[in-house]
Amino acid sequence: MNENYNISASPHIRDKATSSNLMLMVLIALLPATIFGIYNFRHENAWLLVVVTTAVAVLSEYIYQKLMHKPVTIKDFSAAVTGLLLALNLPPTLPLWMGALGSIFAVIVVKQLFGGLGQNFMNPALAARCFLLISFTGRMTYFVYDGVTGPTPLANMRAGQAVDTMTMLLGNIRGTIGETSVLAIMVGAMFLLLMGVIDLRVPGTYIVTFVIFITIFGGHGFDAQYITAHLCGGGLMLGAWFMATDYVTSPITSRGQIVYGVCLGLLTGLFRLFGGSAEGVSYAIIIGNLLVPLIEKITLPKPFGKGGEK
Repeated sequence: MNENYNISASPHIRDKATSSNLMLMVLIALLPATIFGIYNFRHENAWLLVVVTTAVAVLSEYIYQKLMHKPVTIKDFSAAVTGLLLALNLPPTLPLWMGALGSIFAVIVVKQLFGGLGQNFMNPALAARCFLLISFTGRMTYFVYDGVTGPTPLANMRAGQAVDTMTMLLGNIRGTIGETSVLAIMVGAMFLLLMGVIDLRVPGTYIVTFVIFITIFGGHGFDAQYITAHLCGGGLMLGAWFMATDYVTSPITSRGQIVYGVCLGLLTGLFRLFGGSAEGVSYAIIIGNLLVPLIEKITLPKPFGKGGEK
């Protein structure tokens, strides 16, 4: 009983990983989807929208922090990740000024006004996408592939039409810049898993819950083609692996992450099957972000020692 214990404030566990390293790995993981999207929508010059939204996001953070006399944090790559994620969630034909406006909204309104990295209460890129969707619905729902306009495969499914799941898997379809190729998205997701940046709790629970929901309420039973089409269509995979797993806006407890994933799966299924839009991932994640404080409150582990039991 003569041992001496050093009492100090948290954190008690430290790691060599830094915010900049983590954000850089996310950028690398997004490259396959970005490159495919730029190639897939080369006739619409998608690369311009990617460059503009990413550059404006970084520039907005730099200017705001300079004006507010705060430390400039653009070297942590978080603004670049926000700008790139926003670009991947936009249709390739969106006017450049709308993409720039979305980047400013994401960085200034959602991120910086709430204290910067680690303080934002919802995913900045998705918040900006929802902002643009509400403000410019016509342009945000105008999709082109190979110069031909038309509905997305999810919209065709909602109308009762047949879709080609193999084409959806490869990504040669209409949609936003980064959501079309599931293969490209999964290459990046596997990189994040192998590097230990994310784990399977949130995306795995999200996807399984969504599959169970559409199996029960979709009217097709356990139809593999119907389920695959739903998983490959829209932004579900991009959202599940790259936005639902955001450290800042997702729960930190293991049980909380599972509850969070279940909520996202239920909300996405509800919006897709019974809502007014064929999509639903963006709104599901935004609502899930708002529920995180409640989720963490009910899943918080009991403190160790005296007074832990209430």
